[in-house]
Amino acid sequence: MNLYDTLPDAAATVFGAEAVGSSAYDVLTVDVPVGSWIPSLEIARDKLGCTYFDWLSAVDEPGTGFRICAHVVSLEDHRVRRLLLRTTVPHSAPSLPSAIAVYAGAEWHERETFEMFGVTFTDHPHLVPLLLPENFEGHPLRKDFVLAARVAKAWPGAKEPGETHDPDAPKRRQMLPPGVPDPNDWGPLKGQLPPAPTRPTRTPRRDGAPPPPRRTRAATTDPAAPAAAPDPTAPAEAPARPPRRTRSVTDGSASQATAPEPPPGEAEPPARPPRRSRSAADGSASQAAAGAGPDAEGGPAQPGGADRRRTAPRSADAPWHHAKPAFEEPAAEPKATPDTDTDTENGGDA
Repeated sequence: MNLYDTLPDAAATVFGAEAVGSSAYDVLTVDVPVGSWIPSLEIARDKLGCTYFDWLSAVDEPGTGFRICAHVVSLEDHRVRRLLLRTTVPHSAPSLPSAIAVYAGAEWHERETFEMFGVTFTDHPHLVPLLLPENFEGHPLRKDFVLAARVAKAWPGAKEPGETHDPDAPKRRQMLPPGVPDPNDWGPLKGQLPPAPTRPTRTPRRDGAPPPPRRTRAATTDPAAPAAAPDPTAPAEAPARPPRRTRSVTDGSASQATAPEPPPGEAEPPARPPRRSRSAADGSASQAAAGAGPDAEGGPAQPGGADRRRTAPRSADAPWHHAKPAFEEPAAEPKATPDTDTDTENGGDA
């Protein structure tokens, strides 16, 4: 059984009494004190078989310090075992021994951590900036690093849509994101800007005083208009409107209601004749009138009497009314028959 398999429970036994181990997301993590940083790296390389150095970096933890992290890997028996060693240095004295003597590949990583966080690695042979230019000031990955670009140019959320551009007009307090200082304290406009407007303080309520009664207002009342007092000289209100008569679905609408009976002595209007029904075979009214022409001129009567209606003529453009084959076969020619009279005459002469 490999010593790596006993972790994280045996972290205090392997790395020292002050070591604390944990495991999450297939990564074993061990936190050690600053004094045990180099011995812990040697234990990981010699006893746990973590001979592959992956990376080294830091994390700025406000109120805690800089947490230095080194990720090493063991590849024994064709199995990947990951180990993350961590230690914390204070913000006031960010210094740590260099790990180049244990892992030579940590040289460039320590140079990057030095320029980005300001952590000094003692015994490093060439601790100079790796990525930033020589005249760059500050450490950009620190939480207290000033974002100079946001000081020179206003934060995009400084003004709300529709907010006035008048600098003297009252406006809300601008919210500055982390790392952006007050332009009146840092930057080219230091000390030249007026102080930020403050909200007026509310008058404190006296002890024991009840809150003022809340004024009631109807939903249709204008909230900006003051409440009008009742006028004693105003005329009395009109009586309430009678309730609306209810009508069911079977009663129909008001226009479909039964007409009132005429007064006595007046003749009733003639009843409207029923509407003539017509089927699809009868055709339209114009076609029916055209078909009745011969009867009106005295032509022969149609069978069935005058009540029989003529059906509408069929349309000639409908192919199903005049079915024709797709290919017409030519008519067969009649066969020639021999002339019997001519043969008889020739035989008789012979």
